[in-house]
Amino acid sequence: MTILHCGDPARGKAWAEIFARDLPQVPFRCWPDIGDGQEVRYLIAWTLSEEIITALPNLEVLFSIGAGVDQLDLSLLPDHVRVVRMIEPGITTTMAEFVTMAVLALHRDLPALVAGQRSGTFPYLPVKMARERRVGFMGLGELGQAAIRMLSPIGFRLSGWSRSPRQIEGVTTFHGADGMGTFLAQCDILVCLLPLTDETRGILCRDTFAQMPKGACLINVARGGHLVQDDLIEALDSGQIGAAMLDVSTPEPLPETHALRAHPAVFLTPHIAGVTRIDTAVYALMDALRAVMAGQSVAGDIDRTKGY
Repeated sequence: MTILHCGDPARGKAWAEIFARDLPQVPFRCWPDIGDGQEVRYLIAWTLSEEIITALPNLEVLFSIGAGVDQLDLSLLPDHVRVVRMIEPGITTTMAEFVTMAVLALHRDLPALVAGQRSGTFPYLPVKMARERRVGFMGLGELGQAAIRMLSPIGFRLSGWSRSPRQIEGVTTFHGADGMGTFLAQCDILVCLLPLTDETRGILCRDTFAQMPKGACLINVARGGHLVQDDLIEALDSGQIGAAMLDVSTPEPLPETHALRAHPAVFLTPHIAGVTRIDTAVYALMDALRAVMAGQSVAGDIDRTKGY
């Protein structure tokens, strides 16, 4: 009943030591030192390759190192393999902190102020109170709700959209295709925290921006594939979108000559909003593994037909 780690060697070494101490009944190996591949039942990885899957004929469960699974080529997995995404305090807290920072930066017009500093001319910008700013979350899963809880005491008017109905105290919620237009029309700041699926790829596009209030702002901390980057540049240049904070892009990193890199209304960060911390994620992994071994459900279980 071996577990195999594929990824950062430093993380693998640290986790192997913790497993040896706290869960010694489960041998922990690091790729490519797999020992007898037939004994490996569990795999923890960020990405997959045919070589890895072929070497593990008795694989039962794949644990994603990240909060999402879109980076994993699940077509390589046999249908019976269970997939569990990472839910752990490090990812949740760092994402909530980043989103709070980004919302406050856009709320207080930081992109325009930084552009003014660089040009030597600061613009006059009327200051709004948080209660006058409407912040909408596209995606109301674990990460979206954590960010909402951190923002809520500040006083923003919060709303959210999801594929199916959700009820969250203090949040006006919308769902499905019928609710999208109404949701977008009242987003002064839109935060994307959706899983990336065939249905959500390219959802941040010209049509979406056109339904938002003129001058609204965008925060994308989900995946680069959600955003049609040329449509955002067009919306920024026309003033339909006032500013954007992007932690993800396609590709990552963007080429040095890409228009988003130098755009005065854009802040870019290198996919660091939510971070899987070595020191906390291993305990979340062990809790999930214990549940799996006991035949129990796990909070991070995904529906492979939906992709999340």
